[in-house]
Amino acid sequence: MVKRYETDFGGRTLTIEIGKMAKQAHGSCTLTYGDTVVLVTACRQDKANTTVDFMPLTVNYMEMTYAAGKIPGGFFKREGRPSEKEVLTSRLIDRPLRPLFPEGYYNETQIVATVMSLDPENDPELIAMIGASLALGISDIPFTGSIAAVRVGAVNGEFICNPPLKTQRESEIDMIVAGAQGSIIMVEGGARMVNEDFALRALKFAQVSMQGVLDLQKKIIAEVGVKKLTVTPPVVDGALEAKVKGFAEARLNQAFGISTKLERYAAIRVLKKELIESLMPEHEGRNSEIEHIFSELKYNMMRGAVIRDKKRVDGRGLRDVRQITIEAGILPRTHGSALFTRGETQAMVVATLGTKDDEQKIDALSGWEYKRFMLHYNFPPFSVGEVKILRGPGRREIGHGALAERALAKVLPSEDIFPYTVRVVSDILESNGSSSMASVCGASLSLMDAGVPIKSHVAGIAMGLIKEGGEMAILSDILGDEDHLGDMDFKVAGTAEGITALQMDIKIAGLTADIMKDALYQAREGRLHILGRMQAAIGAPRTELSAYAPRIVSIYVNPAKIKDVIGPGGKNIKGIIQETGVKMDIDDTGKVNIASADDAAVQKAIALVRKLTAEAEVGKLYMGKVKKIMDFGAFVEIFPGTEGLIHISQLDNERVKNVSDILKEGDDVLVKVIEVDKAGKIRLSRKEALGQSLEQGS
Repeated sequence: MVKRYETDFGGRTLTIEIGKMAKQAHGSCTLTYGDTVVLVTACRQDKANTTVDFMPLTVNYMEMTYAAGKIPGGFFKREGRPSEKEVLTSRLIDRPLRPLFPEGYYNETQIVATVMSLDPENDPELIAMIGASLALGISDIPFTGSIAAVRVGAVNGEFICNPPLKTQRESEIDMIVAGAQGSIIMVEGGARMVNEDFALRALKFAQVSMQGVLDLQKKIIAEVGVKKLTVTPPVVDGALEAKVKGFAEARLNQAFGISTKLERYAAIRVLKKELIESLMPEHEGRNSEIEHIFSELKYNMMRGAVIRDKKRVDGRGLRDVRQITIEAGILPRTHGSALFTRGETQAMVVATLGTKDDEQKIDALSGWEYKRFMLHYNFPPFSVGEVKILRGPGRREIGHGALAERALAKVLPSEDIFPYTVRVVSDILESNGSSSMASVCGASLSLMDAGVPIKSHVAGIAMGLIKEGGEMAILSDILGDEDHLGDMDFKVAGTAEGITALQMDIKIAGLTADIMKDALYQAREGRLHILGRMQAAIGAPRTELSAYAPRIVSIYVNPAKIKDVIGPGGKNIKGIIQETGVKMDIDDTGKVNIASADDAAVQKAIALVRKLTAEAEVGKLYMGKVKKIMDFGAFVEIFPGTEGLIHISQLDNERVKNVSDILKEGDDVLVKVIEVDKAGKIRLSRKEALGQSLEQGS
């Protein structure tokens, strides 16, 4: 039986249908928002995966090209590997769902969100997130809550729920917020250097805006009334737990006192191995249980030390930022580079300048898009002392790169000011917490080193949270251990003026507004500290580009002359490029960008363009070439593609009977422009040119 539900969502109707499509999935629903339609399904395996100790959730968001009335490009003419947007949206869906599964649920679970129809003004990402929550809610999968998601924009300080695409581009803030009743679970977004109070008001606005959708989900789930799969959390053997604690607690405490990550990890590995060997004779076959108890002991000891003693793994205070070292311009042949090290996290970040030809062309569902700024993040296995096969970027790498890119995009100069395509690559050389925020800092430094006139430095910091009952501690600049064993990973990037990017993930049911406020202001304190260190290393963009970077010079020609620059079939512009070795592009306004690392080549190309687009000036002398002889005069080319007429009366001071008595085709002749009429026709005079040249000679 098909059931249909509707609710107002940001001033537009959100329609949900269940029982119509994909009825063999454990849970499915179809959501329509404007003309955007998304089918979301949830399925689980019957048996738990006993080889894992984490929730094995997979989320796949797929944009079908037919949704926009398009046929895929390429040879195979079908959808292939996920696009960057599909990967990022899959992560968006996954992150707020994962904390809401019960402990002990290890059945492989898959969410598939398929975009079947696309209205560019209505986000499929948001309704895919809502649909994932509902598909889980109406299934027997033990999902313990419902979430909703909204996009918050702001124009002139006024918040907008789910703004259309055009408004998003103009907005002071663009933030996707996912939450449950009374709490926030996930945040992802950027802003134009807004202050912390503005960001908090945006989060509160998001909470209010999602309530209608949460209420509707609650109603639907109650009506469907599917009985949930029972999950029995693993029962801990108290006697075995006591033995593990007795053997390991004191040595774990000693290991936590080792400030160096690899040494600490090695000490814990040795302890774990000895623990298992010690208990094996009496508890054979219970290795996984012993390992689980050991992990829980680590978890509780680390968190307890923070809450009880305000003591962190590396001995820092809760608000302290690790030691920072910075080297800018470290690589001699790159356009801009910086080595940013914060504690045991290190990023080598390199900026490369290119031309318009280097822009990224993206075949999106909404049409072709062009990116002139790209930030790519790489996380090689050696950064954590591991050996793995090197593959293309994974979801995490794509997500971290997108976050850092969003943080920097707000301070980049416009194309009119700086007509370069910019690519930044962050290679993580060491990792112990918040390598994405190290990438933000390193990217800002490398851009300044490359001479990119960014408005100001951008720094990023990752905040953590330990919450036990009514007690909590917010941690600045978290380590990998604090991320893994803590309750929150809240990344905040921005300038001294304000926030440019936010990303928050939690492992508990949700955060209150008060915790968010404390975390944001503590993040600001840490960010300003880091910005001070960056400013001391390089305070402003270099005034000169690297000798190896292309010089882009922009000149403007009369739009009517664009065709002369291009030439028939591109002959003229290709000829200039071949002759000079430069890169060139010209737009509809007559703006010509000429790029080369060789300044002489640029100047030669400029001269050739000027020659092609020169316009006759009344009163000016030109050395022309006779192109055609007529009874009434001669047509003379004064520069390529531009001809004027010398009437027979303007050939000489004496009366001329035949034009051919004075001129022949191919002759070089000095002429003066005496008129350019409204139609652009040029009248020339040999007689006045001779007179003027004689006067100048005398």
